[in-house]
Formats: sequence, C-alpha cells, structure tokens
Amino acid sequence: MAATAAAATSAASFKSALPSSTKSALLKPRFAPSSWRSPIRASLSSHLVSRNNGVISANATASPSTVSPPASLDFNTSVFEKEKISLAGHDEFIVRGGRNLFPLFDDAFKGIKQIGVIGWGSQGPAQAQNLRDSLAEAKSDIVVKIGLRKGSRSFAEARAAGFSEENGTLGDIYETIAGSDLVLLLISDAAQADNYEKVFSHMKPNSILGLSHGFLLGHLQSMGLDFPKNISVIAVCPKGMGPSVRRLYVQGKEINGAGINASFAVHQDVDGRATDVALGWSVALGSPFTFATTLEQEYKSDIFGERGILLGAVHGVVECLFRRYVESGMDEELAYKNTVECITGIVSKTISTKGMLAVYNSLSEGDKKLFEEAYSASYYPCMEILYECYEDVASGNEICSVVLAGRRFYEKEGLPAFPMGKIDQTRMWKVGERVRATRSKDDLGSRKWAPRFDYILTQQAFVAVDAGAPINQDLISNFFSDPVHEAIEVCAQLRPTVDISVPPDADFVRPELRQSN
Repeated sequence: MAATAAAATSAASFKSALPSSTKSALLKPRFAPSSWRSPIRASLSSHLVSRNNGVISANATASPSTVSPPASLDFNTSVFEKEKISLAGHDEFIVRGGRNLFPLFDDAFKGIKQIGVIGWGSQGPAQAQNLRDSLAEAKSDIVVKIGLRKGSRSFAEARAAGFSEENGTLGDIYETIAGSDLVLLLISDAAQADNYEKVFSHMKPNSILGLSHGFLLGHLQSMGLDFPKNISVIAVCPKGMGPSVRRLYVQGKEINGAGINASFAVHQDVDGRATDVALGWSVALGSPFTFATTLEQEYKSDIFGERGILLGAVHGVVECLFRRYVESGMDEELAYKNTVECITGIVSKTISTKGMLAVYNSLSEGDKKLFEEAYSASYYPCMEILYECYEDVASGNEICSVVLAGRRFYEKEGLPAFPMGKIDQTRMWKVGERVRATRSKDDLGSRKWAPRFDYILTQQAFVAVDAGAPINQDLISNFFSDPVHEAIEVCAQLRPTVDISVPPDADFVRPELRQSN
C-alpha cells in the first residue's frame, strides 16, 4: 500500500513542480520499464516544462503572480491528415499512422535521395531497419545508409542486418553525413556534445538534421550557441527504446496499430519541407500516433521525467520502503515483492492504462485511508526534490552533468574510461536476485537523484506517518479534481493496440508485462 501511495505521490508531486499553465497535460509515459511509454504524452509531454522556472502548481500552497499560457503546438501539413483532440480543455493535434499512408512518402520526402542514419546504439538499428522496410514497401528509391566510426565493432551488426559497403548502405560516419539529404543523428548524448561541430561542417546546405532527443539543443543553448542557419532541424522521438520500436514495427505487419507513439518537432525550417519530412519519418517508423512538441520542451520533459520518475524517484522510493518494511519485521522477499514488483507491476500497469485515480479507486476502504496518509505525508517532501530537479534541467545544469559524465565514464581518444561503480549492490537488489533475476541500469539519473528521494522520504514522510500527522485534505481534494484525469482518459484511447514490446526472456519484468514473440 505504501508503495502504491508513494508512487502516485511522486507522480503527482512531479506534476505540481511544473508551471500551472501545463497542468492540463500530465502524461509523461516513462513511469516504469515497460508499459507507461506507449500512450501519447499529450500536452504534459509537450508543455511539461517552460521557461517560467519558478512556478509552483496552483494545487500547491504558493502560486505565481503571472503564468504564461501554453504555447500553441498547431502545425500545417500538406501531405498527412491532421486531427484535433481535446485534453482537459486544451486542444492538441495529432497524425494517425498506418501502412496505408506509405504511398505518401514520395510527397513527404520530396527532394530526399539518401537518409543517413548515424550510430548503431539503441535507436539506430531500429530506425534504420524500419525506414528501409517502409520505403521498400512504398517502392521508394530513397537509400537508407548507416554511418559509423572507422573501426567500430557495430559494422558487423549492421552488415548482419542487411546493410553493406558493397550496395552503398554502410560507410564512414562523415562520408555518410556529407552525402545525405536527411541526417538522423542517433549517437549518444555525450558523443553529440563532443562531435557536433564536425557533424555540422559535413552537412550539405539545405539538408535536414533529424534528432530523436532534444539534448543537443540544450547543450548548444548552455554555451550560447545554435544550429547552423543553412539547415533544417527536426526531431522524431519514439516513446520507447529501440528494440521495442523494431519489434512492434514487425508485429505491426500483422497486428493493425502495433507500434510506438512518437512526438515530433520542427526547430528550424529553411525551405518549408521540415514538417512533412518529420511526419513522414514518424509514419515510416511505424508510429500509430504522432503528436507535436518543441525540441526544447522535449529535452526538458524527457530529462526531468527520467530523473523525477523512472530513474530517480522510483529507485529512491523502493529503496526506502524496502528498508522500512524489513526493519518492521517483514520477510525480505515479501518486502521486495511489495516494493519493486508492486510498482513495476500492478501500479505501473494501472497508471498506464487507466490513470492515477484508478489506482486509488481499486483499493479497499481501509487501504484508501492508508493511501491518503502516505500521499499527504510524502507529497511536499517529493515536490521539494522535484522542484530542484526541474530547475537543474531547465537551467542546463543537468545537461552539463550528462556531458561531464560522458567524458568521465566512456573511452575517448584511446584514453581509458573512469570506472563506474555499481548501484545494484544494496540489500534490496541482492534479495531481488533471489526472488527473480533482476537488472539495474547504472544511470546518472539514479545515481544522483535516487538517494535524494530515499533520504527525504525517510527523514520527513516516514516521520510524519509515524507521528500520526493529520491528512492534508486540500491535497487529497486536489488529487481527485485535477484535470489531468480527464486528459488521461483521452490519452488511453490513443494507446497502440499492442503494449510496448518486452522480450519473453526479460526476467527483470513481471511475467504479465512481457511480450511473446
């Protein structure tokens, strides 16, 4: 029960740390490893953060004197059909995907003869293969070419996927960039920060730079820089990891609507083609629904959401709850199931498909009271950390941390990487190995923010609960009446027909969340 309340509290506090002008749009589908990435992010993904950094939600005790309205994310397309949806009184626009749209690629990709996919990490293999297959199905002559560093071990993997030097679909990174009309830069954030100048210098005038994360914009802004003015800059950001993007695309050949939703952004358009190219790219990846955002909003919402939910808060919540349960006499394995497996299982799945309010409504009357006690006690402690996290992201501090970590922990120019210590060696994770083989990702977000959530919940929320602090009825009332619940109902209707793909042998995910072949 405490895990349920803490999870919902973290998500709700996460929302309240944002400008109140963004309240209608809280669907940041990054709550758990599998199933909260498929729903369209709707407006909170788009408007999740703004430049109005020091604003607390209207549901909190403080409120801003002035609040900027959400920026319009309307767009014009001459190729695809645009559809309007209403989310808690705020209009958004989407494009529905489908293989029936593949004949439109000639118009969407007008002027593009080669698409260069740079990198072979998570997104690179999936996007390259999906694009290649979609264009082939559309009988397009556009070439999809992979660009890799000389000597990269990924050459063998790219060849195994059907790309080769002999047929002109595999080559050197900068040769590929120079010969491409659309360059999809899918290398790591750290690599983008270290190599962007050389990438820009090799791009053709009037070519298009495509990103799947707005990180590079944030990095450039932190140094007072911007993209070259003679290229267009767009983004298509699938709401799932690369392997899922590929697996669900393949499933989509037989299961109508299978795929992963994506956001798109047009940051710079030098010749009027950028919007249709971005939408064509998203449709070719197999996105069932594509919605608009901005490059700045994308990177802020993505980084903040990872730190504030998936990597920071959830890790910190389960660590402190596991410790509390065990100290109270609960069996270690049962404590693990009531924390980690509870949040990544039933709580995650319920929020993903029905929203946070459904978690509360599924409880017994006694458990609802416990939920309210835990929610009330942990709301403001969580918001304190989330507010700080939001400011770190919005100010560029967190991006700087990512760049520095990349230079520290990864080999570069023949220099050895600084060793990264493990963060999965605590008692809880050792117990998890006995319950089921568990996997923990060494990530800057967890390393930096999870201990903060662990500490503040232990020092403030648990103390308040143990002292019998009264429930803050205003917080509970605001939870019930928040317009986000209405927005989530709309978003639930836009879920792909198949949940995000998880390999059948992924024993780090509960069995009911795994995807069969």
